[in-house]
Amino acid sequence: MNRPIRVLVIDDDFRVAGLHRDIVASRTGFTALEAVQSLGAARQAVRAQAPDLLLVDAFLPDGDGVEFVAAADIDAFVLSAATDATTVRRALRAGALAYLTKPFDARMLAERLDRYARMRNLLVTDRPLEQEQIDRALAIMHGGAEPATVARSATEQLILEGLGDDEASAAEIAERVGISRATAQRHLAGLASRGLVEVRLRYGTTGRPEHQYVAVRR
Repeated sequence: MNRPIRVLVIDDDFRVAGLHRDIVASRTGFTALEAVQSLGAARQAVRAQAPDLLLVDAFLPDGDGVEFVAAADIDAFVLSAATDATTVRRALRAGALAYLTKPFDARMLAERLDRYARMRNLLVTDRPLEQEQIDRALAIMHGGAEPATVARSATEQLILEGLGDDEASAAEIAERVGISRATAQRHLAGLASRGLVEVRLRYGTTGRPEHQYVAVRR
C-alpha cells in the first residue's frame, strides 16, 4: 500500500498556516506535517521529516520562499498574496507546480492537491515513460483535458463504476461487472498507467501478494 503524501506548510501567519494544514489533512492520501513559520524552521523540518510536497509563502520573515523552493529539490506549491507577474514567473522558474494567490477558497487548494496526487501516481514508476504519459501527467496537474486517444472506453467506465469507493482485485471487479478476469486486468492496467486507479498489494496467509485496485478521486 502506498504511503500517504507528506506535506509541509510554510507560512509566517500561524492562522493561515493552520487553515492550509487543515485542508491538507482533509484530503485522502495526504498527511499534514506540523506547519512552520520561517525558513529556518522549514529547513529543520525538511531534514527531520522528509516531506514530499511543500506549500510555501513567497515572502517569509527570514528569507525568500521562492528561492527556498528553487533550492529544496522537493515538489512545491507557492501560496502568496503577491499577484505581480515578476513573482509568478520567478516561482514558475523555481519549479513551483502551482501558484495560488491568497486568500483563496479552500476548494482551490484541495483541487490542486488532488491533481498532484494523480500526477504523482502516474509518475512514480521504475519503468520508462512514454511521451503520452508525460503529456497526460502535465495535463492532470494543470487542469487540462486528457487527450482524446485516452478517453475512457465503455468497458473502463463500467469497471470504474463497479469499483466505486472500494478496494478490490481484478477477479472481484470482473465478477461485479460481468466480464472476464483477463479483460478486467487489461483495462485496470490501462487505468493505472493513466493515474485513474491506484494499485496496492494485499498479502494473504500463503502465496504471492494480490494486486488490489482503488479509484483515484479528484
